[in-house]
Amino acid sequence: MKTSIVWFRNDLRLRDNVTLATAIRDSDFIVPVYIIDDQRWRDLDAGFKKTGPFQTKFIMQAITDLKSQLQKRGSDLLVKRGDPVKEIAALARAYNADHVYATQEVTGEETQQEETLNQNLAESGKELHLYWQSTLFHVDDLVMPVSELPDVFTSFRKKNEKYATIRPEVETPLQITSPEIEATKIPKLTYFGYSEMDAKQDQRRALELKGGEQEAWHRLNRYFWESDQLKNYKWTRNGLLGEDYSSKFSPWLAHGCLSPRSIYHEVKRYEEERKKNISTYWLIFELIWRDYFRYVCQKYGHNVFLPGGIKGQPLDTSANKEKYESWRKGETGQPFVDANMKELFYTGFMSNRGRQNVASYLVKDLGVHWWWGAAWFESQLIDYDVCSNWGNWMYVAGVGNDPRENRYFNVASQAEKYDGKGDYMRHWLEPNLFS
Repeated sequence: MKTSIVWFRNDLRLRDNVTLATAIRDSDFIVPVYIIDDQRWRDLDAGFKKTGPFQTKFIMQAITDLKSQLQKRGSDLLVKRGDPVKEIAALARAYNADHVYATQEVTGEETQQEETLNQNLAESGKELHLYWQSTLFHVDDLVMPVSELPDVFTSFRKKNEKYATIRPEVETPLQITSPEIEATKIPKLTYFGYSEMDAKQDQRRALELKGGEQEAWHRLNRYFWESDQLKNYKWTRNGLLGEDYSSKFSPWLAHGCLSPRSIYHEVKRYEEERKKNISTYWLIFELIWRDYFRYVCQKYGHNVFLPGGIKGQPLDTSANKEKYESWRKGETGQPFVDANMKELFYTGFMSNRGRQNVASYLVKDLGVHWWWGAAWFESQLIDYDVCSNWGNWMYVAGVGNDPRENRYFNVASQAEKYDGKGDYMRHWLEPNLFS
């Protein structure tokens, strides 16, 4: 009888989960596991934790939902804390499991864990099986090997749109057979050094973001089918206020509560049943951007975290702590920047338009190192995704994949264009209404 461990990482869902589906197919018994890696909550030299309160709460909600969904199917989620490599290896021994299934990642800390775990398991005759499932286009279906990935997004997009296929979804398991699994609890926020108040989104938020696969599908169904907003996406996506100016799928995508393929196939259904236009295409276009940054990280490895980015040309910036703190706290005196930074600080979210502007302002106007901004976003954003975050920061800073030299966002003109009446700035710069 084959017992296998399924190690959930950034794939906190049952629907379209290739790793889980393959393990179920090839095994008699499944032990689903999530490891809370304390390194993810370590203190950074910048003066804050690597993972902030909003993202922490979202993750705990997501694994709570995953645990509940597994229990409904006759299984459970084993939640452990510590070094994932040591914990997974110990569980493999405890449950006499010769196989561990996990989703493949691409950046340094995660791939190092994979390599170390693989070596650890191999020493005792056990195997680690890794599966690719974080992108719209599967890595094996790209029209070029990742080593030949174009350094300009448009080339990548056009070639793959034309020639690469998008795989169908994997079905959600109806029943999961597991051995008797140790009862474990999901820690409260206090375990990570946060209170419930720390992680409570300000009432001025655009949308209350809750973790979990069920919440992800609730949001998708509302945006596509109930409010029928998908057909307007192209024209509203640069908005700043309200629930439906954008899809806001990014938090659930970032933590794997929703797969990009599921979104794609739901878009196709919408096009058949409601409307097909530039907006339905544009949502897929944004998913391809997300793919691209993941493949950039796979191609360039640790270079995406270096001062010079993938171009290898460090910017002439400083480590001016005072300027950085004014930016981080939304106290620069530039109202459009400050409003966006306040929204991030009080909700863990910011619009795409806002992110581009505040990033450009930090690097190009204040002359502060882009890495500091990327680290703050990593900590604060609910939808933090390592590849999208660092890829976008490199892009805006001018050390990444932007084909234009010295791209610059004139924040004043951007505010005039996207917040001409000042509604957004007033919304976030009034006295704090936190409750």
